[in-house]
Amino acid sequence: MSAVLQLGFDTPTALVYWLIAAFGGGAFGAAIGALPAFCFTGFAVIAGEAANAIGISGVEGAELGASGITGLVGFGPVFGPHISFAAGAAAAAYAAKKEGAMPPQEDGGYHPGKDIAYALGTRPDVLAVGGAFGIFGALCNNVLATFVASAVAFDTIAFTVFFSALLHRVVFGYSLFGSPGGSGYFDMTPFENGEEVAADGGSEVMRPAVEPWLPHQYTWGNVAMIGLVAGLLGGFLVISTGSMFLGFGISAASLTFLNLGVEKIPVTHHMTLPASAGAAALVSDPSGSGQVVAIIIAGVFGMAGALIGEAGQRVFYAHGDTHVDPPAFAIFVCTLIIGVLGVAGVTQRGLFVPF
Repeated sequence: MSAVLQLGFDTPTALVYWLIAAFGGGAFGAAIGALPAFCFTGFAVIAGEAANAIGISGVEGAELGASGITGLVGFGPVFGPHISFAAGAAAAAYAAKKEGAMPPQEDGGYHPGKDIAYALGTRPDVLAVGGAFGIFGALCNNVLATFVASAVAFDTIAFTVFFSALLHRVVFGYSLFGSPGGSGYFDMTPFENGEEVAADGGSEVMRPAVEPWLPHQYTWGNVAMIGLVAGLLGGFLVISTGSMFLGFGISAASLTFLNLGVEKIPVTHHMTLPASAGAAALVSDPSGSGQVVAIIIAGVFGMAGALIGEAGQRVFYAHGDTHVDPPAFAIFVCTLIIGVLGVAGVTQRGLFVPF
């Protein structure tokens, strides 16, 4: 009973209720696909932050310091990335090994287990996998938030998304890191040179020897520049509105266009969120006399998130067979840095979430 209460639930019934909802959220994330589910995360966060801004949040029980719709829908069992997105990625990894569950490997295409934009439909075993990983995501996040982040603050949802992906690789028999092509994990030249290797099972189907997460967003200079741009905007939004999550929501919602096939849409939520968090945590009055310093700090954290995400994709994504999310890795690392600075007394707030 005490463990249940420590996890933030008043009764065992409340915990069961939450986990049943998480099963539904994970299964739904698998059904519509991980990326479409995350786009809805963005829309829910925008709606929630708009409601908060005009004082009509009206519901309790939020996570991550977020309130109302943001916490219960955007970061809760419905579209919380640790539940719906992570479960959708796990279900894709599972479905890629089941005949008829996903389109077969295409010549010159990435491994099907990485196709997080694909809606997996209504197949019961695939949805059950999504539901199971939804429950895991909810439990993992609550345990981390209760027993770990209380000592050093960091984004437990982002870590759960990252850890869940490593777990699904182990559970479904994939290599944890894959085999790097070229001269090591950071080498993208095999992709640039068009080098290919045989796909799984010794078939005649070929796939790229190295598969960058975003072929239009992986060179260091380009990544740093979009990080700076997104970081400045994330900083402006937290300074001008007081919302830590509005920039994140806009970035996440923008991926709707990427999911629809619009070329070269950048992925920026791992830039806007650390930027907002850094500006709010390191400047005592980000909305007053410290505006210029705060927005500069936001730009720095935006670049940091971008570059850490790129490093993460080169180690965890480009050489593997399933989706390990680079933004989740970057958000976890950046917010952990802010949390460590908080423990050291450097930040103006003890938590990376300024609520």
